[in-house]
Amino acid sequence: MENSWLLEMVQWKEQKEMRRKNNKVCAAALTMIIGIMAVLPGCGPTVRAENGSAPDAAQEVNTAQEGNGAQDGSTAQEGTDLQAEDWPEEITVVQMPNENNPNVGQKHEEFSRAMEEALGIKVKEMEGTEYSVGIEGMASGNIDVMLVSPMSYYQAKERANAQLLVSTPMASEYYTAFITQADNEEINTLEDLKGKTFAFVDQASSSGYMYPKAKLVNELSLDPDLLENSGYFFDTVAFAGQHPSVATGVAMGDYDAGAVAASVIDQMVQAGALEDGKLKVIDRTDTIPNPAYVVRGDLPESLKAKLKEFFLNYSDASYFEEVHGDPSIRFIDVSEEDYKVVYDTLEALHIEGE
Repeated sequence: MENSWLLEMVQWKEQKEMRRKNNKVCAAALTMIIGIMAVLPGCGPTVRAENGSAPDAAQEVNTAQEGNGAQDGSTAQEGTDLQAEDWPEEITVVQMPNENNPNVGQKHEEFSRAMEEALGIKVKEMEGTEYSVGIEGMASGNIDVMLVSPMSYYQAKERANAQLLVSTPMASEYYTAFITQADNEEINTLEDLKGKTFAFVDQASSSGYMYPKAKLVNELSLDPDLLENSGYFFDTVAFAGQHPSVATGVAMGDYDAGAVAASVIDQMVQAGALEDGKLKVIDRTDTIPNPAYVVRGDLPESLKAKLKEFFLNYSDASYFEEVHGDPSIRFIDVSEEDYKVVYDTLEALHIEGE
């Protein structure tokens, strides 16, 4: 699997780190020169006080520092605020598949620009492909904020020290639909899936893997450690990577059946990406907790607090209508307790966070 976007981020981070180090070296050299000029007589311009006497070394250093601050166009206080907490010059926000709407790139860009203005630092917005890849990106320090499913939150927490920011409510109930072709008369129940080809989405997806797997294991008394093995229950099991890929694959006959977030089917039909009536739903899971935005745990506390404040105060109705299907929706606060049911399910399925 090619992860060009992740490689791009790695290269970008390395370049930014090199620039940061170069800036520090230059600043150190300037401080040293100023110090030498302050103690050596006759070196450099002399600034006279009002009484005609030369200022002491401390006054010269302060004057030089003030001039240097004026040249870069920023106030001393602004520099102190950022340096005190060691805020990065730029953060990377990755919008992973949120299982709501695959065509929201423009709104995500507007969202990132608003975040940039609120934080006072640059925000690089990128679109991911799979939760597992995003988690690795956060673990390596190349991703700072990302949208995760309930299941991938626990994986990101264990693997990348991710912390919860806010939850993203949905306009419709969040659950998984088990689908097959509408004219497939052989598959009408979960039991009928035995011996068939089946597609999940991604092993880090809640609605595309964990919840449908739990449904199959609990209702059909299957071994969670063997379910993906060819010939155990299914003929073969595939991971299509994205919800639309599962729906399209089932519609085209690449898989006999599959599991997708139910909302994706309606969205694809409305977008003209799926023929209406091409698929049928044979069963569904329980309601799933909402996705959430998480932040890299080792970022400065003040930056994490400012990010959370931005999310909770963001009120662009057009954004929420386009991305979440309801202009009245807003981001909400979230806690570990909200996802305890997910953790319990992970344990029952023998799925580890790492």
